[in-house]
Amino acid sequence: MPTKVEKDTFSGRDTTGHEWDGLKELNTPLPKWWLYVLAATVVWGVALLVLYPSIPYGPGHTNGLLGYSTRARVDADVKALIAQRAVFMDKIAALPVEKVKADPQLDAMALTAGRIAFANNCQPCHGAGGGGRPGYPNLASDVWRWGGTLAQIERTITHGVRSGDPDAHVSQMPRFGADAMLKPEQIQQVADYVWTLYGNQAASASVAAGKQVFADNCAVCHGDNAQGNHDVGTPPLRSRVHLFANTRDEIVAQINNPRMGVMPAWNKRLDPATIRSLAIYVHSLGGGE
Repeated sequence: MPTKVEKDTFSGRDTTGHEWDGLKELNTPLPKWWLYVLAATVVWGVALLVLYPSIPYGPGHTNGLLGYSTRARVDADVKALIAQRAVFMDKIAALPVEKVKADPQLDAMALTAGRIAFANNCQPCHGAGGGGRPGYPNLASDVWRWGGTLAQIERTITHGVRSGDPDAHVSQMPRFGADAMLKPEQIQQVADYVWTLYGNQAASASVAAGKQVFADNCAVCHGDNAQGNHDVGTPPLRSRVHLFANTRDEIVAQINNPRMGVMPAWNKRLDPATIRSLAIYVHSLGGGE
């Protein structure tokens, strides 16, 4: 129970009259400035509660007297950014890709827009920096199935590969094994020959026979020197960069029953200026022709 209020001997302060096991509670009020700050924060909090969206209820929330909305603010910022970029993006869309590349200001704008578009749309398949992976081309290399000039890259992005677009790139490698177009021993021989084009060793007799099989069946698309052909999308087999086959077993599998990649036609999803910017960015990765 409270005892009488008295002065504390050591501090000279009044006590509250409470004592526990000989310990007396001093009557020390909070500083005035602290109380004023507390009152100000309470008033400020109530003001915010009234002015801004704050209290949830049922399907919505209070809108506040100011009607402020972060969503509306973001929408306004996005529209302002689009309007700011529109001046440059309209020019990019109106000019041929080579002229855009030749203009330093437009080129810088296109590279920035292309890098953003690549990260949002292309990176999941082609990898960061266009490094590629099995089944997805390495865009930073100098190996191009359908051509690596600015115009060729732009066309590939626009219409895709085997995408169903009327102007898409379309080609088909024959199923030499599955359709019995070549005998099993011929497939092994031509695989040995192609394996040597990759920079590896194989039995010379088999390679010689495989070279003839290649000349009779494969050179029409891949070229006499296996240099590839952009017109039909065949890769240069002498390269060290390959889409599907990096081992001899994979070469055999590809000859027997080839895999075919598909790339979307981006003209249904991206505007012409963004596609052109993407082409310039991809070309800048280091592998453009």
